[in-house]
Amino acid sequence: MDYKKFWKTLKKIHFATGKKRFSLTADIILCGLKYQAGCTDYALFEMYDMTKEERKTVLTRGKNNDLIKKLNNPQYNHIFHNKNEFNKKFTKYLNREWFFINNNEEQFYHFLERHPIFIAKPIDLECGKGIEKINSTNHNKHELYQNLQENNQLLIEEVAIQCKSINDLHPYSINTIRIVTLNQKVAAAFIRIGDHQNIVDNFNHDGLLAPINIETGVIDFPAVKKDGSTYTHHPLTAKKILGFQIPCWEEAKKMCIEASKVAKEIDYIGFDVCIGPEKCFLIEANEFPGHDLYALPGHRNKKEGILPHFEKILNSNHTNFISKNP
Repeated sequence: MDYKKFWKTLKKIHFATGKKRFSLTADIILCGLKYQAGCTDYALFEMYDMTKEERKTVLTRGKNNDLIKKLNNPQYNHIFHNKNEFNKKFTKYLNREWFFINNNEEQFYHFLERHPIFIAKPIDLECGKGIEKINSTNHNKHELYQNLQENNQLLIEEVAIQCKSINDLHPYSINTIRIVTLNQKVAAAFIRIGDHQNIVDNFNHDGLLAPINIETGVIDFPAVKKDGSTYTHHPLTAKKILGFQIPCWEEAKKMCIEASKVAKEIDYIGFDVCIGPEKCFLIEANEFPGHDLYALPGHRNKKEGILPHFEKILNSNHTNFISKNP
């Protein structure tokens, strides 16, 4: 346990709720034992303000880990951990040119002729770390090649183009749609929107997050940031987020369901989708979808988590996932 983080979280909840620290400590321990929730889950999902029955519905970190262990064969995780390998496996769904530059300097120069502005990615980092948009006309090409090698930014891609309505929300980043598939069915969906002119839209990089209604493709709740602040309109561009209709929604869902069958050994996948001007396509995906995006406060009509919805999908596929809810 990270005791420093625990006491910091405890103090924050104490001042926000007025509840005694001793009773909060006991309750956090209880939630850990009964619902596999750490102190971060306890604060994030506001479990201190939930009944026993409501707490049972939360997909906590522990339960999410159990789900991943049950549905995803770890022998195939490398497909998602290595971006070069992922691009090879899912190239049908990428809709853009990409290139693995290691020991291919001449081909790198040819790529720059076609795409002088490109995206450079480390092949093994997550959460948008190390991703950079580069204008090669501002660099010596040989030095640029060497710098990319040294920084392990070995995967370069043509800049993805998003449709106008999503681009207008925040034109400095590709604002991706996270579509989570469970046993080859769409289980959850969110839009992630960048802010402060950042080139990445990641929630952990001060981005905004809003859930998408799976049936309609409409954003029914305000967007939130990790600090809990909510937004009906984008704080930088003032474009309306609440009520926004995701273009090509049925096409995006269909693509992710089809793509989920490419790696059949991984049955729980988070796909990052770009809605382009003409068609939707994949940016990347991961085999360890973050549980912290589900049913955040402000993203639900009542104090209920997403676990019952997940279990309904699993039961329809005859998958035995029994949540540990004493």
